[in-house]
Amino acid sequence: MNTRDQQKEKRREEILLAGLDLFVKKGYAATKTSDIAKAVNMSDGLLFHYFATKESLYEELIRIGTESSQAWMETDERSPLNFFTNVTNQILDMIRVNPQGAEFFVLIAQALRSRTAPERITQILASQETRYAKTVELIRKGQEAGEIRRGNPEALACAFWCSIQGIAEQLAVYPQTPFPQAEWIVSILKGTEGTA
Repeated sequence: MNTRDQQKEKRREEILLAGLDLFVKKGYAATKTSDIAKAVNMSDGLLFHYFATKESLYEELIRIGTESSQAWMETDERSPLNFFTNVTNQILDMIRVNPQGAEFFVLIAQALRSRTAPERITQILASQETRYAKTVELIRKGQEAGEIRRGNPEALACAFWCSIQGIAEQLAVYPQTPFPQAEWIVSILKGTEGTA
C-alpha cells in the first residue's frame, strides 16, 4: 500500500471512529454528517468521498460490530462452559485493548432497539438473533453435561449477555472502571454442587 492509500485508509478510520463516538452519544437520527466532518476536521464534501451517505457510514459501523460478535461465536464449543469462558475473555480483552469496542456494544444495542433503523441495518442485525439462539442451545448442552446450572436456558442466556452488555456500556461511559474477571461473569452459568 502506497503512502497516499495509507493516508486515505487512516482518514477513513478516523471518520469511522468519529461516527461511532457521535452515533453512540447523540444517536443515529440526531447525528448530522456535518458533525462527523467537523469532528475529523474535514469538509462535508470531502466526507462524502469516503462515505456516500450517513447511512452508509452507520451501516459500515454496524457491520464491523456484528462481524466481531460472529467471530467470537466461532470459538471452540466442545465444552459449553469453556465456550462461554473463551467468549467472555475475548470480549473483555478486546475492550481492554481497544476501548472503542465498548462503544460498539452500545451502538449495536441502540440499533437493535431502534424503530427507525434503515432496512439494510435491520438485515445485518438479524445475525444477533442467531448468536442468541446458539448460546441457548449451548446452555442446554451444558445443562445436560452438568456444567451449567439448572434453569430456563433462554433466561440464563439473557443473564449472561445482559451482564456482558452492561459491563460494556459501563466501560463506554466510564472507561476508568476496573475490569471484572471473566470467571465472575461465567459464574452466572456455572453449575455448582446441587444445582447442576
